[in-house]
Amino acid sequence: MALNSSNVPADVLVIFGITGDLARKMTFRSLYRLERRKLLTCPIVGVARDGWSDDALRDHARAAIKATGEPLDDSVFARFAARLSYVQGDYTDEETFRRLARAVDGRRRPVFYLEIPPSLFARVVGGLAGAGLTKGARVVVEKPFGHDLASARALNAELRQLLDEDQLLRIDHFLGKEPAMDILFLRFANSVFEPVWNRDHISCVQITMAEDFGVEDRGHFYDPVGALRDVVQNHLLQLLALVASEPPSAADADALRDRRVDVFRAIPDADPAHYVRGQYEGYLQVPGVLPGSRTETFVGLRLEVENWRWSGVPFFIRAGKSLPERVTEIRIMFKRPPRLAFAEGFAPEPDQWILRIDPSPGMNFRIQAKQPGKQDTQLVDLDLLFAAELGEAPEPYERLLSDAMQGNASLFTREDSVEETWRIVQPLLEAPGDPERYRQGTWGPAGTSKLVAGYPRWHEPWLPARSPD
Repeated sequence: MALNSSNVPADVLVIFGITGDLARKMTFRSLYRLERRKLLTCPIVGVARDGWSDDALRDHARAAIKATGEPLDDSVFARFAARLSYVQGDYTDEETFRRLARAVDGRRRPVFYLEIPPSLFARVVGGLAGAGLTKGARVVVEKPFGHDLASARALNAELRQLLDEDQLLRIDHFLGKEPAMDILFLRFANSVFEPVWNRDHISCVQITMAEDFGVEDRGHFYDPVGALRDVVQNHLLQLLALVASEPPSAADADALRDRRVDVFRAIPDADPAHYVRGQYEGYLQVPGVLPGSRTETFVGLRLEVENWRWSGVPFFIRAGKSLPERVTEIRIMFKRPPRLAFAEGFAPEPDQWILRIDPSPGMNFRIQAKQPGKQDTQLVDLDLLFAAELGEAPEPYERLLSDAMQGNASLFTREDSVEETWRIVQPLLEAPGDPERYRQGTWGPAGTSKLVAGYPRWHEPWLPARSPD
């Protein structure tokens, strides 16, 4: 049994795969921003197969940060670079872990961040355990955590032979997005929302994640995965849980995660009859995509949350590539009010509450107002861009890496959460059906509109006309 390492700040951060794409695009920038805000307090050791020196790693970090567009302050980078060191070695070689043990000698609260393929998780954790490095440690792993329910359970079983659950932090970067965290505060810190946040007042919930680009040069990665595994089983179900959860009764990590798991347990297995798969025209010509591939680049589905708050309120999800816009949003559709006798029997459109996750996070409340000079109404927007009013927010990986080093697990997914979300989508994996073709630059296959029959139609995403200053 390992020592409980929760809520104890790390005294070293070790990053496996530090020479890879994720580190280049996300990790270095996030750590640099933490350094700028004086929130880094420990050394950082990179581990990878490449034969680099410490100076080569520092040069690579500088170039990676500049390539993201992050303004680089030389004095801040000098502090950051002084924390960096490098251990070269193959993950299958026990000598790699012995060298790492010497590099972190004297450290008692390490955080190991595995920016490596899931197939290597157990091998690396086994190497760490063999070198006596897992006692008092936390291990951060990236998605995908399994390919389906059976593989997720098998991976959990492998890792749990070497680690306790409270040592294992599974990253879903959507939970680190500031507007995703805003959901609980907007719901429960404002008494105007909570009384109407239920089946008595809400008709349905629509969650959209649209990307205006295709698979491009990632065919080898994307084709075995598809949209359902890539973004629905993890990111979008986590957003759904934040929208639907009950208020936590305490501030600790498990209280927050328990409420999300409660939602997942209340969701029946997804019904293939309420599932639409699409594939954009031209996908089969993408390098790395198998001939005749049936992989979906678009999914639409309907889920139910069978509890007292939400029974009878469908949750509609759509996600896809090569759509007209890049946007992630949650749209709460309230019930339509009765016909207005004083407005010549006009039936107003339902009110809508919209939370924009990205880009340009914000909130919009669409309500009815009288049209000037007419006995009629129209929808008006009461909108707010968060950056304009609240200032710059931390990046998702900036927040998550800081939380991992501080021992705050509330924004990481737990074993039961991962298995429940795989359980929900498993019937869709087992009976996928052929994908419908759709033209690039459209909102997906025609069947998506039938998915919401009897409920408010899909709306084009709310795109603010103005940008934050």
